[in-house]
Amino acid sequence: MTVEENYRQIDENIRAACLRSGRRREDVTVLAVTKYVTVQTAREAVDSGILNIAENRKEGLIEKQDAIRDSRIVWHLIGTLQTRKVKDVVDRIDYFHALDRLKLAEEINKRKKTGKLKCFIEMNISGEATKHGISEEELDGFIDALGQLEHISVVGLMTMAPYTEDKELIRQVFRKLRRDRDRIRARKLDYAPCTELSMGMSHDYQIAVEEGATFVRIGTALVGNELRGN
Repeated sequence: MTVEENYRQIDENIRAACLRSGRRREDVTVLAVTKYVTVQTAREAVDSGILNIAENRKEGLIEKQDAIRDSRIVWHLIGTLQTRKVKDVVDRIDYFHALDRLKLAEEINKRKKTGKLKCFIEMNISGEATKHGISEEELDGFIDALGQLEHISVVGLMTMAPYTEDKELIRQVFRKLRRDRDRIRARKLDYAPCTELSMGMSHDYQIAVEEGATFVRIGTALVGNELRGN
């Protein structure tokens, strides 16, 4: 299937999930995760009307940006970022989905030239040792520590659910993230409006939408994985 055909099917699935959960389709943004595909495939995604493009690594981000010069694109960095690479990407991206430590936040704040970077705090809701992110117990303290950083806006929370067939476990993880988001949003902090939820990937995005996701990060099901293992 083509990227456009994949997107049509994903859009139908999201619409159905929104209907089941009483949500509006326009409140869910699809990110095309292009880490494992060529520039040409990423361009096909844009041509299909997907204007939110996500990369996991600095190198992939810069490659895609330099090749696809389209001012309509909203660029997302969704992978772990080393502090030494912040200077190379901070003014190239619109959203950062993996803020998980104060040292990284301080480096972003130092390197950001103008305005605020829209950041998601990455959380390890499932407690898996292989996953990045802060714990639920650390969230409020981390939010407090970010209050003095004028170039960071905490727009929401992000997590990855376990890769499992246990749909109820996946749902519980997403539900916990939503409750954490709601708690921070209720604090009404100017620097941390925390209105968004970045959760859901190719295998679980429908559950994520049912549980309140506003950004879903879809790679394989949308654009494929032609470069995986290369």
